[in-house]
Amino acid sequence: MSSPAITFVTGNAKKLKEFQAIIGDDSIRNQSVDLEEVQGSIKDISTKKAIAAAEVIKGPVLVEDTCLVFNALSKPELELPGPYIKWFVESVGVENLPRLLAGFEDKSAQTVCTFAFTEGPGKEVKLFQGITEGKIVEPRYNGEEVFGFDPIFEPTGFSQTFGEMDKRLKNTISHRYRALEKVKEFLKTRD
Repeated sequence: MSSPAITFVTGNAKKLKEFQAIIGDDSIRNQSVDLEEVQGSIKDISTKKAIAAAEVIKGPVLVEDTCLVFNALSKPELELPGPYIKWFVESVGVENLPRLLAGFEDKSAQTVCTFAFTEGPGKEVKLFQGITEGKIVEPRYNGEEVFGFDPIFEPTGFSQTFGEMDKRLKNTISHRYRALEKVKEFLKTRD
């Protein structure tokens, strides 16, 4: 007997497109669910989102939370802008985010993607995290549609920002890719 279908809970079309390009599993469906925006650490937020989504879906869910961590502004369990990057982008605009580091020599950053999975209400939540190291730069992108903070994040070892990269390349080195590789390995063990 096979396990019930998993629902990836997101209303973000760009996130869904990257997810589908990386995961390559047509059995995972998608649904937009309005979840309360909770505060806390990256792991706390992901866990709480999975629990809330499972209560709505009444079955297996996968949720995702993406963060941008400026190392100069962060310390353990306080990642900034961290899980609040969406609100920072909406409030000040992606083009102004590098200004937050104007007084700091350290421009290093991490992109962090955390997927949280649970089989359903009351079940254990499993976390899968991917991290890509890099630095914050002035916005650069290739003229295509801008996705979140991609224009200001230059991954270590590359001279292009995520916003300048070919999407196929980005989808082999990104934080989301690294987390989804762990999700895929886990799903192989799920009957």
